[in-house]
Amino acid sequence: MDKNLKIAIQASIEAGEEIMKVYNSDFSYEIKDDSSPLTIADKSANDIINNYLIGTDIPIISEENAQIDYQIRKKWDTCWIVDPLDGTKEFIKRNGEFTVNIALIEKGVPMLGVIYVPEKKILYYGDVFKKETHKVILDSHNKAIDQIIEKSDLITYKKESSNKIKVVGSRSHMNDETLDFINDLKSKKKEVEIISKGSSLKFCLVAEGIADVYPRFAPTMEWDTAAAQAICSASGVSVISEMDQQELKYNKENLLNPWFICKR
Repeated sequence: MDKNLKIAIQASIEAGEEIMKVYNSDFSYEIKDDSSPLTIADKSANDIINNYLIGTDIPIISEENAQIDYQIRKKWDTCWIVDPLDGTKEFIKRNGEFTVNIALIEKGVPMLGVIYVPEKKILYYGDVFKKETHKVILDSHNKAIDQIIEKSDLITYKKESSNKIKVVGSRSHMNDETLDFINDLKSKKKEVEIISKGSSLKFCLVAEGIADVYPRFAPTMEWDTAAAQAICSASGVSVISEMDQQELKYNKENLLNPWFICKR
């Protein structure tokens, strides 16, 4: 396994363990300038991940780090993109649908991705070089990396013989544009099933073949999607910008993503 992928897996699981300590406590939260919530779990997980990734000598873009000027960032061929706690709203609701996201970007393209679901102890990791995405359900946050790899299952897509289209939507961000997309499918005589999910888990459903498409017609940032896109790409799923019909790019001057559709 790639050395950086191992580091990202270890960082995600340790961060997930720390997140669960807060999750199981009487925590409070604050509201950031962009109106999104922030908890001590976000901050603590970010510190743990930074401590792991700094040792790789690869620069880091994280939602909870001070953002670096593009005049510096544009010189980076390789960087990490991190969301230490994706789905803070779901964390606050205590519904378990939150994740740790870590991605390695090369020349604007996610090449390695790790998503850890601390409440369920589910780990996804993708290696675009090898075109492989794996999933493993842990019985403890304290598993050695070799045990994790040994227990991991390769995700293989199996097309179901069905006219039904399974559309995955946001638990917190379903809007009129998404509903229009769904109604358009129905107008084409398609049977549509809606699957609601929070955080980057929406992408994982498409990667696994549990859902067929995830339309996102609302704002996201690069750290919301980078790890998931690597996992999707490694399993044969595309994340296509509605702006130019190309795969989403990363470490842009503006870290805001365009609208996109995730589908096989």
